[in-house]
Order: sequence, then structure tokens, then C-alpha cells
Amino acid sequence: MKHLTNIQNFSQEEIWDIFHLTKDLKGEQKNNESHKLLEGKSLAMLFQKPSTRTRVSFETGMTQLGGHGLYLSGNDLQLGRGETIADTAKVFSRYVNGIMARVFNHQDIIILAQNATIPVINGLSDKFHPCQALTDLFTIWEHHNYGNLKELTVVFVGDGNNNVTNSLLLLCARLGVNFRIGCPEKYKVEQEILDLAKEDAEKNNVKIEILTNPEEAVKNADVIYADTWVSMGKKDAEKRIENLKPYQINKELISLAKPDVKIMHCLPAHRNEEITDEIMDGQNSIIFDQAENRLHTQKAILATLLE
Repeated sequence: MKHLTNIQNFSQEEIWDIFHLTKDLKGEQKNNESHKLLEGKSLAMLFQKPSTRTRVSFETGMTQLGGHGLYLSGNDLQLGRGETIADTAKVFSRYVNGIMARVFNHQDIIILAQNATIPVINGLSDKFHPCQALTDLFTIWEHHNYGNLKELTVVFVGDGNNNVTNSLLLLCARLGVNFRIGCPEKYKVEQEILDLAKEDAEKNNVKIEILTNPEEAVKNADVIYADTWVSMGKKDAEKRIENLKPYQINKELISLAKPDVKIMHCLPAHRNEEITDEIMDGQNSIIFDQAENRLHTQKAILATLLE
């Protein structure tokens, strides 16, 4: 049995297996070919935080795989009335075949995994977003004609200290993709995450750079990635927006990257804040391909862990 609490749970070979399965499942879905790999199986979907893409993609994915996804908010469970996360994991293990949880605190994911006898998938925590990162690198691979990723440079611009940045950094290091972060000094990735990536980065000859100048960060980039500046639960919205204004993805900034640079955003987007309409809807944007691929990548993850 295997969990997906963060990227480190999967080896490079296992990640590539997931990507190839994603490609196959996406092709079958486009051709209306049935793939009931999880027929009769159920996934408990625990949401402490609401989400559009996570709920719809996992629930639809389970249906397309022949299984069933059960949406469970905090109000649907006894967690809010004193039952522990550990006990919830033990009970779920008697009823369903897997748990996907979208939580505030990453420690809740760890406790679920420690106490469940079924696979646990991290649908998002404050520290990691592995399903998003796997989707992102699959999408990049797809848009580079399923070729070698090791020549590419992915650049994240904005808040360098968040769950998406952390997971992208770890996955790029594991797959041999150069990764650059353009962010203010006060929003740099934590040393703990850099230490986690260090062994993979050295083994795969990956260059990791953290720059405070956004223009320098995007220079010759193959991919530029944005995320919302004010995520759910952040109290200092006005201050963050003011600090991050120079890091907006706009026409002037992407002109410094390669002409065919791909623009990504994990959504939801605050249009004309972290990214302009012109760029989000422009010819370089692969944002909605990226959003669609949450469905296909997560189906591959589900099939791998639950089958």
C-alpha cells in the first residue's frame, strides 16, 4: 500500500509510470473508450477547504473509472464535534478503498496516513499540493511533444513560499528539470524544502535559483508559472498585493522569456492582479489545458494507488 502525502512518496520511475498512464487514460477518454479500472471501489473525499477543481476532478475521475466519490465536508463528519483525525482514518479504512483529503494543516494528512490501512492522497495542505505539481509537469511534457524535460527551465513568479511552489520544486528536482523562483525576499521558499530537494537536484544536475528580480527570473524561461497572491485564509491581503505587484505576469515580463514560453496558473486566478487577461487568454497560455489535466492525472494516481 502506498500514500501520496507529498512528491517524495513516488520515485522518478513511478512518476513516469503515472505520466504514461495519464496519457493513455486521457486518450481513451477522448475516444469515448471505457476504462473501469476501479469498478465497485469508493473514495472518501474529505474537504476542510472548498475547491472547484479538486472536487469536480476527483469525483468525475472516480465515476469515469467505474468507482464512486463521496464528498464529505467538515460539517458532514464528527471531526467538528471532537472525533480525532486518527479515529476518522481508522473508520474510513473499514468503509472505503481510499481517502483524498484537502486540509488546512499538513499534519492532518500525516495523521491520516499513519492511521489508515488504505491509500491517502493529499488533495492540498498548507505545505504541499502534489496532485497539482504532477498535473503541471505532465502538462509541460504534453506540450513539449512528450520529449525530454531535462533541457527545460520552469520559472515560478510570485509568492515563493507556498504549497504549489514547494511541490513544483521537489518534482522538478526529482525529474531533472531546472527550476527558478522569482519572488520578494520575504516570500522565499523555506530552507526545509530546499533541503528536501537537494539530493535529487544534485543527482539529476538540476539548477535551482531563487531571485528577487522578476525580469532576471523569467529570462529565457520555457515555462512561467503564476499563482494567486492571496490564498484562502491569508489575513494580510492588501500588504501582499502591494509587495507582489512587480511580479505580475504581463506582456512586458513574458517578452523576456523564450518566444514560445508556456504560461501556467493553478487557478483560481485573480485576473489583472497576478496575471493580466491578455496573457491568461493569450496564445502562450496553457492554463485551461493544465486545469483539464487535473482530471486525467488524478485518475492515473487513483488507478495506481487503489487498483
